[in-house]
Amino acid sequence: MFMKAYKIVVTGPFNAGKTAFVRTASDIAIVSTEQRITSTLASEDKTQTTVALDYGHAKVGNVLLHLYGTPGQERFEFMWGILSHKTDAFILLVDSEDRGSLMDAVQMLRLMRKNRRAPYLVAANKQDGGKALSPEEIARLLKLPASVPVVSCVAHDTRSVRRVLKRMVGILA
Repeated sequence: MFMKAYKIVVTGPFNAGKTAFVRTASDIAIVSTEQRITSTLASEDKTQTTVALDYGHAKVGNVLLHLYGTPGQERFEFMWGILSHKTDAFILLVDSEDRGSLMDAVQMLRLMRKNRRAPYLVAANKQDGGKALSPEEIARLLKLPASVPVVSCVAHDTRSVRRVLKRMVGILA
């Protein structure tokens, strides 16, 4: 049976959960370039950061999604353009509990849309937290057009991540 394949970039601000998302979604052990954080961004909860990319792939029905996770720190911004080259779509992953990082998400969205008019959705991660903004609040704060889906997500939960991937496949179909 023929399987359609797509390149999907998973991007978002620092600590949004991109590596966890790709790891949870992937049918294979991911390729990851995480390194120990050597800046003031380190915390008890976050001691490593992606410096180049995360890669995995996931089958959704008869579709194969090649997932490329970007670094979130601005100093690795040069990788965003490299990874988004010839992408079919992208997922903007945001931390629903970190209102301040949404401005970074707006900037990343502008850069991703400037380089290529690929379809996208927003995954509102960390929806299991007590301070999570709703997908509707995130859509409003990001000033998204009504046509852009904002999907509730928990990056460590397989069912949640699969729901995001199925929504992406629906956009690409």
